[in-house]
Amino acid sequence: MEVLQLLISGLANGCVYGLIALGFVLIYKATEAVNFAQGDFMMLGAFVTLGLVNPEYMGIPFWLALPLVFVIMGVLGYLLDLVVLRAVFGQSQVAVIIVTIALGFVIRFAVGEIWGHEPQSLRSPLALGDVRVGDLVLGLADVAVIIVTVIMTILLWQFFQRTKMGLAMQAASQNQMAAYYMGIPVKRIQGMVWALAGIVAAVAGILYASKGALDPSAGFIGIKAFAAAVIGGFGSLPGALLGGLIVGVIEPFAARYLPPGWSQIAPYALLIAVLLFRPHGLFAQVRAKKV
Repeated sequence: MEVLQLLISGLANGCVYGLIALGFVLIYKATEAVNFAQGDFMMLGAFVTLGLVNPEYMGIPFWLALPLVFVIMGVLGYLLDLVVLRAVFGQSQVAVIIVTIALGFVIRFAVGEIWGHEPQSLRSPLALGDVRVGDLVLGLADVAVIIVTVIMTILLWQFFQRTKMGLAMQAASQNQMAAYYMGIPVKRIQGMVWALAGIVAAVAGILYASKGALDPSAGFIGIKAFAAAVIGGFGSLPGALLGGLIVGVIEPFAARYLPPGWSQIAPYALLIAVLLFRPHGLFAQVRAKKV
């Protein structure tokens, strides 16, 4: 029962890490840029939801506020690419990374100024309390997080496999020049990828906030999500989700069965091991390329 409880808790945390990692991989595949502000986008999406839903702010019903949150975060993601990233287009990858790191600090400052720095709770219908099944105490929020992530994964898979926009995104991520010559508007597609990453970050933020208190420092879990993306394989969308699940499961088991403090470094120890023995990640699909 203890193992099962740790497993469910770890899977719920891993789902959040995996969705953030998915945003990393989406942006990297489309633009070859690493957005180190993705964790802060997750936190921003959670606070935007909190500002719309909680009665001390706007008090909009949760299910009516969700489309507004997705539109806001999608527009912010698109504008980030249009206004900021295209301004540094052609610069080194280091310049792009520094810009996204600085953007993360700006987001944390802005959120703190608007909503404050004290922990707050989102009035989410996913926070359903606990239920006891024999000796097992299940957090219904954890179960809801896992179910929503499965649904989100299926919807994303359908989007990339069944829609013209999804197919265009895949084409642009594989070969931008060939996609351009085939008539695909690559720059617009890249902007749409940033918008999609913003929406995915919003979903991750809502799930994260449904599990507990929220404050501006929550964006730092993007570091663990980045580790998850690398462990899974930085160019692999399924690998990002699986890497998130691995990191999420490792933490509670390390906290329970290893000496104090090991749970904090266990994901990064695994990251080092993966980079040493399988540099492309556990689930990466590496193809030989003729020159």
